[in-house]
Amino acid sequence: MNWSNWSGSVRSAAPVLRPTSEADLGKAIRAATSVRAVGAGHSFMPLCDSNGIIVSLEDMAGAMTVAPDRRTARIPAGWSIKRLTAGLFDQGLALANQGDVNPQSLAGAMATGTHGTGRDLGSLSTFARGFRRIGADGEAVWCDAATNPDLFEAHRLSLGMFGIATEIVVDVVPAFHLSERIEKKPWGEIRERYDALVTQQRHVEFWFFPHADSVILKTLELTDPCDPPKSTSDVDEATFRRVLDLGAWVPPLIPTLQRLMMKTNMDGNRRGPAHAIFPSDRTIPFEEMEYEMPRAVGLEVLEEVVGWIRRKRLPVSFPFEFRVVAADDIWMSPMNAGPVAAISMHQYARMPWRALFADAEAIFRGGGGRPHWAKRHTLGRADVDALYPMAERYRAVRRAADPSGKFLNPHLAELFS
Repeated sequence: MNWSNWSGSVRSAAPVLRPTSEADLGKAIRAATSVRAVGAGHSFMPLCDSNGIIVSLEDMAGAMTVAPDRRTARIPAGWSIKRLTAGLFDQGLALANQGDVNPQSLAGAMATGTHGTGRDLGSLSTFARGFRRIGADGEAVWCDAATNPDLFEAHRLSLGMFGIATEIVVDVVPAFHLSERIEKKPWGEIRERYDALVTQQRHVEFWFFPHADSVILKTLELTDPCDPPKSTSDVDEATFRRVLDLGAWVPPLIPTLQRLMMKTNMDGNRRGPAHAIFPSDRTIPFEEMEYEMPRAVGLEVLEEVVGWIRRKRLPVSFPFEFRVVAADDIWMSPMNAGPVAAISMHQYARMPWRALFADAEAIFRGGGGRPHWAKRHTLGRADVDALYPMAERYRAVRRAADPSGKFLNPHLAELFS
């Protein structure tokens, strides 16, 4: 079967294998000249394209094991975040944070630095405590901070270049419940208050339609135990899809449509277990570029890119998403230089996006930003070296783990071979 990513913009003719055991996976890797692993296909860059085979761990046998101290759990790497968090909840446990969708595989989310929002909360990669992975020779090797430490440090955000993880030990916390609040607020008010809100709230983010003057503010706070919510989404996707389709048909209408849409009632509330509140349904296909800006300049850069769109009346149909993420010490993480403001730019998949993203990327780069590895970007090898002081050490570990470049593809070879 041929493979494509979630939005349909990345495709591969490589055969997709679905091993059911480590033995089958090892055999497939030994026989392959080139192999890439795939999760749910939520990457917009060609990370999963392959000149050889593509491997999905969706059918791999495995079970979750919770440590006696209940502070970590050993998880099959191919499990989706949805399956993982439901299983943890059944054990009275949870991940400390999640992103706003949950179909991604655990391994894929960690390999790309997927994150949620929260001043004191890092990406999912920061939760990793150890990996069991199948290397280029088809053999299993364990790595953690004490055993094969360089391999472990590289594997924390691996882009799939150091082998295929089959099990991951992750940090977990006692299960908790969240109250979600959605409100429409004037952009000027949020511009002034956002830093204070980030300090006051456990999770806070907003969406900003570039041609409107209000934002949709979303906050999540701890609450007492309660039943799961009736709704599985924080937005009315049916209405939004109709607006997007009309804008794709007549792009000059987009500014007016956004202003009209923001005059409607946006308020909403949900309560439930954290794993049921963090994610929302996202069924409308889009393309995405996300840059992690130094936290101190995030709002300023957002204002600059929105101003550029308004001056040129550009047909950007989706809202920007603005979040904060804590700093970490992961070699190739965009957050390793300090806390960031994550600015996500989306465009409806039915509309042109390449030229828009290219021009916006210049603004993000000018503000000192670094891209999310799975979202659209145009970094070259020299850019990687300039942005990441540990890049060459990362490459050296990759060469030692995979001398023949079996886990590379053309996109990654350009950056890391």
